[in-house]
Amino acid sequence: MPGEFARQWDVVRDVVRRSTGPLAIASVDADGGPTITPIGTVFLRDDCTGFYFDQYTERLANNLDRNPRVCVMAVDSGFIFWLRSLLTGRFRKAIGVRLYGTAGPRRPATAEELDAVQRRVHLSQLTRGGRALWSDFSHVRDLTFTESRFVRYPVMMPPDPA
Repeated sequence: MPGEFARQWDVVRDVVRRSTGPLAIASVDADGGPTITPIGTVFLRDDCTGFYFDQYTERLANNLDRNPRVCVMAVDSGFIFWLRSLLTGRFRKAIGVRLYGTAGPRRPATAEELDAVQRRVHLSQLTRGGRALWSDFSHVRDLTFTESRFVRYPVMMPPDPA
């Protein structure tokens, strides 16, 4: 793990935790064009890696099989965060982060990974739509990150994004 990036990993994970919606995973298509896919099942580990459940993402999967490079972006879209920031004219923390790295091949999820996704989606599975979207998880792709860049709005942020 690169030194500075690894030292900031806890801050990166905090920004991702505050993200209230799906994360966006950017990949490169067969023609070299960028493609962005929203993924609500990205999990970060302690060691600058993570994984996501590779369900319903045929185009993303095809892109990653050809070129494993990714950029994952998380943005804090919480109403209270934005209201407080707009009222005070200042973001107290980084509002988002871009993570750069690679995705591994599709593989069966472990019991621990299945448990993690179950904890995240269990309330939504009480609804018909939630059961349709989040009931058949079985495969993941590992993510290995090598760099991050915080999303910044310099006029409203302190010099340190943390």
